[in-house]
Amino acid sequence: KMTQQMRDLQLAQARKPPGPSSPNAAKRLYRNLSGKFRVNYTSFDEGSLVGRGEKEKLRKSYLFQSNAALFEAVELQDLDRVQEMLKHYSPEELDLNTPNSEGLLPLDIAIMTNNAPIARALLQAGAKESPHFVSLESRSLHLSTLVREAEQRVNELMAQVVNEAPNADCSEKEKQLKAWEWRFRLYKRMKAGFEHARVPDAPSSVLLSVASSSSLQVTFWEPLSVNSAVVTKYKVEWSCSPTFSPLLGEAVIDKLKDLHFTIQGLVSGTAYHIRVSAYNMKGWGPPQASTPPFAIPSNWREYDGRAPRRRGQAEALDHLLGQVKTVHQHCICHEPCKNQPQSRKHSVSKSLKHLFHPGSKFLKTLKRGLYLTVIFYKDDNILVTHEDQIPVVEIDDTYSCLLMQDFLWLTKVSCMWDEILWLRQCVTVSQSSCSCILQTRFKMLLAISQMQGLLGIQDLGQVFFEPIKDKQGNILIVTLKEVKTNQTFESVRWVPICKLQTSRKSVSSPEEPTALDTLLISVQDKLAYHQRSSHALSAGLYLGYLKLCSAVDQIRVLVPEQLPNILCHVKIRSNPNISREEWEWLQKMASVEEPVPTEPEADRSQNPLFRELQVAIKELMTLVNIPLQEAKDFRLYSQEVLDFGDQVSFLLLLPPSDDVCTAPGQNNPYTPRSGFLTLPLQIFELGEER
Repeated sequence: KMTQQMRDLQLAQARKPPGPSSPNAAKRLYRNLSGKFRVNYTSFDEGSLVGRGEKEKLRKSYLFQSNAALFEAVELQDLDRVQEMLKHYSPEELDLNTPNSEGLLPLDIAIMTNNAPIARALLQAGAKESPHFVSLESRSLHLSTLVREAEQRVNELMAQVVNEAPNADCSEKEKQLKAWEWRFRLYKRMKAGFEHARVPDAPSSVLLSVASSSSLQVTFWEPLSVNSAVVTKYKVEWSCSPTFSPLLGEAVIDKLKDLHFTIQGLVSGTAYHIRVSAYNMKGWGPPQASTPPFAIPSNWREYDGRAPRRRGQAEALDHLLGQVKTVHQHCICHEPCKNQPQSRKHSVSKSLKHLFHPGSKFLKTLKRGLYLTVIFYKDDNILVTHEDQIPVVEIDDTYSCLLMQDFLWLTKVSCMWDEILWLRQCVTVSQSSCSCILQTRFKMLLAISQMQGLLGIQDLGQVFFEPIKDKQGNILIVTLKEVKTNQTFESVRWVPICKLQTSRKSVSSPEEPTALDTLLISVQDKLAYHQRSSHALSAGLYLGYLKLCSAVDQIRVLVPEQLPNILCHVKIRSNPNISREEWEWLQKMASVEEPVPTEPEADRSQNPLFRELQVAIKELMTLVNIPLQEAKDFRLYSQEVLDFGDQVSFLLLLPPSDDVCTAPGQNNPYTPRSGFLTLPLQIFELGEER
């Protein structure tokens, strides 16, 4: 008979009927569900349902079948099926942590049958152990009860099968007997797995690093032993004493997707000792001390007490712009504009709705001059007029040579599209000087206003890093903007880029394409650049390579094509923080003018940052195609760590001072491999800010 504990447990779980009781039943469930794993239950045709009640009934039935199938898949040790169900169902939909009528969870079955792959898959999905097993004794008693009752049921059915004459009832009893024999063997295997298990070994490795001036990051790895039961949680403990007495705090980690933990709220300048222990169904194993054995929360800025470079910069610039506006608001040039209504910020749907009426001033063809074009795109589609034209407006029909300084000025203007009207009014006051530069820039502002008015939208996107030129004297400045809305618009349409490219009738020869033809041919490359330039780096500390080259009118910087808003780089580690001790070591190395570390040295082998830098420098030199021996003359920039927010930081690797910037005509023997480009320094700075 059941113990009182098991009776109470069964009453509590009466709402949850047991799953199929045999391998054959499980296989039938698999066949029934095989076509449904790839769709959610909400994908059924709702029109065929009588109402919400029937829909909810179907949902519950469907999810119950999935839950029962999960139990059977775990019992049958079917890893592929378990992974498939975890992929297509949420833990809530599977009732992953609700015990069945036997008081067991899927994770209990996996760990007691010592099926490590299934147990790890369940743990990654958020599975827990049964809360009913409050002690080793309660788990042992529970398993003994399941084995005894299964054995008793097998004996009863066997006696009935032997004593009854062959008939339909006897055949059904034989099926039940086989099912209970299978379950009896399962419970015996679970009981044996529990009895032979032992507490886990200590974690194989525990690494400690300084995450900030008030936190430490602990990263650990599971025990190496393969004989003990599966580890289901870890405990991190910290103390100011190497004996861990008194203990300052502890944290239990049962979400095992990532084996790391950040200890917050620590005191800067205080040494903390850390240890980690593992837990399985037999209890807690011995702790593993961290490497290094202690760490002190700190940040490199504490070395000389400097404040963050960008602190208050945005506020200061806004204040400065406000002051400039205040000075200019009473200028004569603003008087004619006082009665002009403020231009409305149309929504994208309104603005694009009235694009390109017959009276619009968009151009179909280019005549010798300077032009502005915008590319709005969504996925693989591009927005065009009813005449299948990319929007183009004229800046200056007498301007045949775009000065780089004018172009770079326009890229800065793109950071304040909302202020174009005000900028026009400010530039107007200087028109009497007849400055060619001011006249050109005023025409640029007029063209921008015209484009904004025709599109009904102020934000024209990001300026592409170089204009398109042709041999006919046309210069095309391109801006790019991704439209993420899903509205449909009247009078305009989204056209696949490939269709626009094939349907356009070129008026130029392949040898001398016009600027518009060149734009269409290379539009995918420009969209790829625009998307890549907005990508962000994952959290970590990086080693960047600063390489410049100069021309007559600009300085350009080497960047990777895949991430053009960041210098050439490799990742040093996932922790972005440089501690005070690490920065002191870097300062010491710089003060004695030591070369960058490319070869191991015995007296530095214990410095983790030294080893990390060795690996990163070798990887970076290979990336930019520079022989490693040349790196001996390189230097690390020791004035500061470049922080980009709280999660990304950079150390800079600099060539010798004579080689940081290659002058025009200067020979550069080491040319980077494919996958790099050079951007004007001002464009790179703007992309970095974005």
